Amino acid sequence: MDNILSPDEWTALMLSLKVSTIAVGASLPLGVWVAALLARSNMPGLWIVNAIVHLPLILPPVVTGYALLLTFGRRGFIGQYLDQYLGFTFAFQWTGAALAAAVMSFPLMVRAIRLAIEAVDPKLEHAASTLGASRIEVFFTVTLPLILPGVIAGMILAFAKAMGEFGATITFVSNIPGRTQTLPSAIYSFLQVPGAELQAARLAGISVVVAVGALVISEFVARRVAKRIGGA
Repeated sequence: MDNILSPDEWTALMLSLKVSTIAVGASLPLGVWVAALLARSNMPGLWIVNAIVHLPLILPPVVTGYALLLTFGRRGFIGQYLDQYLGFTFAFQWTGAALAAAVMSFPLMVRAIRLAIEAVDPKLEHAASTLGASRIEVFFTVTLPLILPGVIAGMILAFAKAMGEFGATITFVSNIPGRTQTLPSAIYSFLQVPGAELQAARLAGISVVVAVGALVISEFVARRVAKRIGGA
């Protein structure tokens, strides 16, 4: 790989993998909880939660990035307190790129997990409840094993989306080589330089391979979850 990619290209690729992995891993517990809430809860106003979750899919990515900057920037609503009391900031750091990727990929993760939960027969969960299991025990012993392929599918889709995230990331953390320059940002930078089309094409090819691979794996896992739940 070192002979194929330049040091800058290699750095951008590794940063994208790091950002995407952390984005998915950090948002997974919240994604499972929100998906379960949307799939099983009857609380009033749930449509508001659903709208907020899917808002990043509707808004232009630049708007989402700007909202993150207003919220988590050094002078943002939350960011100013993180900077003042913890000495920590998201803006113009790789951690901010991970946050932007998590926000943009979160709806895809939640949707995949929610569909898996909705496919589980509620009678199975009710039977466990009648045997004295708490709601948490029912989820971890009955629901989670059944939806695990769906969780994996959601993680894969979210990872692919995080790898390709550009608009919100570049708005929130800019395009700083070695610090916040992810794969899409590097492609954009190479396209601005005359004669750098080959570098841009190489990185674009890697992006295509990752995206197609994620879709193939996601489809395979989706078929597995349908077969598994159908035979439960």
